[in-house]
Amino acid sequence: MKNKIIKPIFFLGMLGVVLATSCTKKVDDAYLNPNSPVIVPIETILPGVIGGFTAFFSSNGTGYGVQADGILLGRYIQYWGTQSNGELYGQMGFPVGTASDNTGGLWAAVYYGHGGNVNRIIEWGAEQQKWDYVGVGNAIRAWGWLELTNCYGDAILKEAFNTSLTQFKYDTQEEFYDSCRVVCHRAISYLNRTDGAVSQANLAIGDAFFYNGDVTKWKKFVYGILARSFINLSGKNNFISKGYADSAIKYANLSLATNADNASVKVTGGLTSAVTNYFGPFRGNIGAIRQSAYIADLMSGNNTQAFNGIPDPRRYYMLRENLNGTFKGFTPWLGASGVGASDYPRNFWGTTLPTSTAVPSPDSSRYLYQNTSPWPMMTASEIQFIIAEAAYIKGDKPLALTAYANGISLNFDMITTTYPQNVPTVFAITPANKTAYLTAVVPGVATSLTLSQIMLQKYIALYGWGVQQTWTDMRKYHYTDIDPASGNQVYANFIPPSGLNLISTNNGNLVYRCRPRYNSEYLYNIPELTRLGALNTDYNTYKTWFAIP
Repeated sequence: MKNKIIKPIFFLGMLGVVLATSCTKKVDDAYLNPNSPVIVPIETILPGVIGGFTAFFSSNGTGYGVQADGILLGRYIQYWGTQSNGELYGQMGFPVGTASDNTGGLWAAVYYGHGGNVNRIIEWGAEQQKWDYVGVGNAIRAWGWLELTNCYGDAILKEAFNTSLTQFKYDTQEEFYDSCRVVCHRAISYLNRTDGAVSQANLAIGDAFFYNGDVTKWKKFVYGILARSFINLSGKNNFISKGYADSAIKYANLSLATNADNASVKVTGGLTSAVTNYFGPFRGNIGAIRQSAYIADLMSGNNTQAFNGIPDPRRYYMLRENLNGTFKGFTPWLGASGVGASDYPRNFWGTTLPTSTAVPSPDSSRYLYQNTSPWPMMTASEIQFIIAEAAYIKGDKPLALTAYANGISLNFDMITTTYPQNVPTVFAITPANKTAYLTAVVPGVATSLTLSQIMLQKYIALYGWGVQQTWTDMRKYHYTDIDPASGNQVYANFIPPSGLNLISTNNGNLVYRCRPRYNSEYLYNIPELTRLGALNTDYNTYKTWFAIP
């Protein structure tokens, strides 16, 4: 595995003592005290923080961000699997008593890769009146709080950056949601400022690989975080009565409206890991990964309960055909078992040898799996599905239908404009086959729309990049909840593992959270882990707050 090396910026405490002598001052001028606080340009801090969204690497550790975790978590939601049979499906993170940071990448990104660096952007940005940087720092912090608690449940909030402590108390998921929203509104207030040293050109220096200094788009991203924070509660009994549905729609309407607003982390590409995509062939991280049977059937028209007989034109962009020219996939806990040689799916780089993890020459990677692929963090398509789900649940079926159709259309357009590379011309999406697909999957009347259709189209639109959000969606519907309108599961024909295919320490239950990162919490925070039950072998099955009605 080739790892990107970015050295993050760390800041030592104020240990220096100012001595009132001219001699000492001259010495200090000549020999800087390494323990004194050093203010560096925040323009140089933000690029590494942006990188921390996806795959942050440093000399002190690797794999921080959503991408490394996504390789594992994607198996819970059956986006993909590996060639191996008998994986520990149900506990992709480390079993108790073993030293592993599996599924700890997001934890490390929020507390370490972002952590003090975001604090300095906010602190020094305020001192320098760079209110746009302060707003961006708060936006990133809000994103981190929401994603962190969705993944791990209870975590460290109030004491997170108290450097006088060696052990930290955990806070509840509900507190994280409240804090996320407060920080979102704080971010908006700063992003609205135009005084002081606010400058699009200067913000673009640190923001070159996300929004290029466009505060309007940053505000839309923040509103999207707010919309997520409310739609994630759609499985709760008070979703309508507490106004969560209305809030999800309100903030979604303020969020990403077109694909030009999409939030994505970009790379330049080149001959070093530091400038290439974590999922690309140069980095060599996903050669053994193959699409799942579930997504292959869903997009091929072979799911008997959803879009049956309707092949999706996007499959040639997002998935990989086999030697037969058809789309098959793995059952994650079975690996390649039961898949014939000619049906064996190619890997995402396009290798034709069934069990090979190599990259073909020339490189034929598509979609998210090219060396230079931008990695979406939020899209306008996702925002439309948020509106569709919230409107559907509150009973506004016409609004739900409009947003549902818009969500599919926007995803088609993103796929064709951002990821057209290496798709054979004969399989290219055209206005005609896009229209034909929309006609087939969008009901003619609003009353015929189902929750299952909304969530499955969102499942497709977030395929690959939206692992964490899709896992949140599936958990709030408890993987197999029934859609009353159709009588089928919300995630139609989705079959989670059971019996021998589910690790025994789960005690027959499915996964609802990851364990806190081993290489910090399980080394020193034992009292809090004990209080939470995180030392229990089935802690990963404890339901997260948003999944409890």
